[in-house]
Amino acid sequence: MAVDGAVDFINDPLTERLDACYSGALHDTLRELGRTNCVLPHDILPLEASHKLAGRVFTVEGHLEPGLDGHETLLRWTEFLSIAPKNSVVLCQPNDSTIAHMGELSAETLQFRGVRGYIVDGGCRDTEFILRMGFPVFHRYTTPRDVVGVWVPDCYGEAIEIGGVAIRSGDYVFADRDGVVIIPEDMAEQTVSHVEKMMQTENLVRKAILDGVDPKEAYLKFGKF
Repeated sequence: MAVDGAVDFINDPLTERLDACYSGALHDTLRELGRTNCVLPHDILPLEASHKLAGRVFTVEGHLEPGLDGHETLLRWTEFLSIAPKNSVVLCQPNDSTIAHMGELSAETLQFRGVRGYIVDGGCRDTEFILRMGFPVFHRYTTPRDVVGVWVPDCYGEAIEIGGVAIRSGDYVFADRDGVVIIPEDMAEQTVSHVEKMMQTENLVRKAILDGVDPKEAYLKFGKF
């Protein structure tokens, strides 16, 4: 389903708090809250290992169709670039593992329009250019092959699935060099609050160990390791 126009996401305080978290703590918290299926496949990695990404999700899905008109594929692709909401993190399910679903000019366009980053269960190209501009892209592989004449986006803002993990627009995502964690919208506030408390406890454990406390004793005292 196509979307006629973009509705920008508000740069909410929860995104700023989420940005201070890390993927391991988010996974552990969601597991404690009963959400065990929240991590995308481990081969979805950042172009730049130091990059991390946090924000609300905008979903895109597409399909491979060799023999399409090249002009039509680029019209459809630029339509997607036009509607991706400001302050969102785009998650793309391309249903394909042969071509690149992000490149330099597209990344620069999204960055200029205020999109936080792009996560794709697929490919990327022009990686040196994207690395220089500092736009966060998480991907599975690289290839010089692009979308022209073979692939189009066809659904925006609809529920998608990547690696068995259900994702909806409006959910939250956090991604770093360890992986990508999806946080359902209705669990986001609780999850982030829990992680903030967890990180405070971890700091107490760390201080105790550096002060000479036995690791087992520190664990028994604080209930965290």
